[in-house]
Amino acid sequence: MAEPLKNMYTENFLQQFGEKVQTAYMPFDTNEFIHQVMDKKWDELELKERIRRISLTLGAFLPSKYEEALDILFAIDEHCSGFPYLFFPDFVEVYGQGEEHWDLSMKALERFTSKSSAEFAVRTFLLREPERMMQQMTTWAGHQNEHVRRLASEGCRPRLPWGQALPVFKRDPAPVFAVLELLKADPSLYVRKSVANNLNDIAKDHPDVVIATAQRWKGTHPDTDWIVRHGCRTLIRKSIPEVMAMFGYADETDGAPLVTGASFTTDPAMLKLGDSCELSYALQLREGDPVRVRIEYGIDFVKARGQVSRKLFLLSDKTVPGGTHLTGTRTHRFADLTTRRHYAGAHRIALLVNGQEAASTVVELQL
Repeated sequence: MAEPLKNMYTENFLQQFGEKVQTAYMPFDTNEFIHQVMDKKWDELELKERIRRISLTLGAFLPSKYEEALDILFAIDEHCSGFPYLFFPDFVEVYGQGEEHWDLSMKALERFTSKSSAEFAVRTFLLREPERMMQQMTTWAGHQNEHVRRLASEGCRPRLPWGQALPVFKRDPAPVFAVLELLKADPSLYVRKSVANNLNDIAKDHPDVVIATAQRWKGTHPDTDWIVRHGCRTLIRKSIPEVMAMFGYADETDGAPLVTGASFTTDPAMLKLGDSCELSYALQLREGDPVRVRIEYGIDFVKARGQVSRKLFLLSDKTVPGGTHLTGTRTHRFADLTTRRHYAGAHRIALLVNGQEAASTVVELQL
C-alpha cells in the first residue's frame, strides 16, 4: 500500500525548507519552526491540516508585515517546486485576505500556482468576493502560462475534490461557463482536463445546461470534442438518451434490440469479505451496421440498513461490427475501501450495455 501523502512532510523536508528560508531571511529559526510544526498533535493531522499547520507556523516566524513575508517567499520559490509546497499558496489564503492585500495576493497566487497549485487557495477569495475573483479568473484564462490558465478553470470547479465547495456556482454556474468558453479549445491538455472536470462537476447539478453546452461545442474543434466527451462522462454513466445519441452509442433501431442474446455468471457465487470472484459475460449484438457499445457491470451493494446502492464499473467502450459476439471476464474483489464498506447479503450484479440491462447474476457475501 502506498504511503499516505501527508507523510511527505518529514523533519528532513522541513529542515531543508528552513535552510532555504534562511538564505533570504537570516533570523529564521529553523529548529524552533520544526518544533512548533511537529508538535504533539502532528501525528493526528491529515494532509490539508498539515499544510495549514505549516502555513500558520511560517507566518509566526516570518516578518509580521505580509508584504515583507511574501518578499522572502518570492526570493526562494524557484527552489520550492512541487506538490509539497502547497503551503505557499495556502500562506496567501491565510494571511492575504485583507482588502489592502488584494493585488499582491493575486500576484502571489498567479506566481505560486506554477510551482505547486493555487486551486485550493483561490476558493476562499471566491467565496468572499465571487464577482471580483471571477474577473481575475477571466484574466488568468488568457495568460500565456498553462498553469495559470488551468487555475482559472480548476479554481472555480463547484465540486473540486479536497477543496471547499462553491455553493454559489452550484446554484448558478453561468460565471464559470464564461471562463470555460475562453478555454474550450486550449492547446494544453493540462488545461483541457480541468475544463472537462469542471463540466463534469456542473453536470451533477445542472445536467441540462451541460448537455446544451456540449451540443453547442461539439464539432467546433478536435480539442473541444475531447473536452466535451470527458466532461459528459457522468451523464454517459447515467445513460441519458440525448447524451448517448450525441456520442454515437447504439440503441434500438426500428424496434430491433441492440443485444439479441446475453449471459452473465460469477464464480464462486458465495464469498467472504476480502474474497474475489470472476465475472464472465457473453453478448450477441444485432446484425447490420457497426455499433458503439459501452459495456459495464453494476453491483447493487447492500448497505447498513438493508437498502442497496448501485456502483458501475466499466468493462469496455468501443465500436464493433454488427452481429459481433463479445465475451469477457473481470475479477472483482469484495474488500472494504476507505470509500466503501461491505455488508452481508445478496449482491445483485447487472450487465449493462449502453445503459440497458442485458443480464444479471447474484453473489452472496458473508462477513
